[in-house]
Amino acid sequence: MQTQPEGGFTAPNPHRPAETAADFTITQAWDAYTPEEHDRWRRLFERQAEILKDRAAPEFLAGLDALAIAADGIPDFRRLNDELSRRTGWQIVAVPGLVPEAIFFDHLAHKRFPSTCFIRREDQFDYIQEPDVFHDVFGHVPLLSNPVFADYMQAYGEGGLKALRLGTLDQLARLYWYTVEFGLIQTPQGLRIYGAGIVSSEGESRFSLESAEPNRLGFDVRRLLRTRYRIDDFQETYFVIDSYRQLFDATLPDFTPHYEALKTLPELEPGTVLASDRVFTRGTGRVKRH
Repeated sequence: MQTQPEGGFTAPNPHRPAETAADFTITQAWDAYTPEEHDRWRRLFERQAEILKDRAAPEFLAGLDALAIAADGIPDFRRLNDELSRRTGWQIVAVPGLVPEAIFFDHLAHKRFPSTCFIRREDQFDYIQEPDVFHDVFGHVPLLSNPVFADYMQAYGEGGLKALRLGTLDQLARLYWYTVEFGLIQTPQGLRIYGAGIVSSEGESRFSLESAEPNRLGFDVRRLLRTRYRIDDFQETYFVIDSYRQLFDATLPDFTPHYEALKTLPELEPGTVLASDRVFTRGTGRVKRH
């Protein structure tokens, strides 16, 4: 699960490491991965693939197959990029870790997804605080093969650059958190997961759909932008979209009116349920540490 403070996709050290390019990209150095690292990927992949069979969104599972993101080892970005570029025009670019906000948004706005290269250590198998290559590639990349979701990610990057200029990044970061990282979608088969922070987490894959603890609320942009989120545990609230088209259409317009309205509206704690919310599930409100 990718955890970082509200408003930021900033690396702990804001200075560019000497070995990176100006846009913070590096080479993946796929040949340098050890057999143990490939084996760790295989075990993570096999565990999540089994858990997600009846839990992940169909488009996510289709993306895994279409891009041939498989259990045989850490993917080579060069191979992935050939197929991803053909489908949606996107590319994966390797980065050393979390990057400054402006760099992150610029990559997205130009259809480049920044991915870390390192894989978690064995003692981090069940939980890692920062994003690793499994979170980034297994969690994020499959949906970039879906044209509508890929367009949403590009639009988010463009909106992020504007939010930086307006000083409204705290609010916009919540949109990424509650959709790209921790989003749910309504399907004919019921609620399914599409957020990368959930699909790459064994525990939250089950918790997000099956626990009685969290709220599951209908997606509403302005309501979501008011809502704080948790970075230290599973979420107290998940927002549910009806389709990726709904997500794209709702977030494509200029957000300036939202930002102006938010100046007069109180912020909401993560577990808040409003009378105006479309409630799929009202949680018990007893989210504990997991």
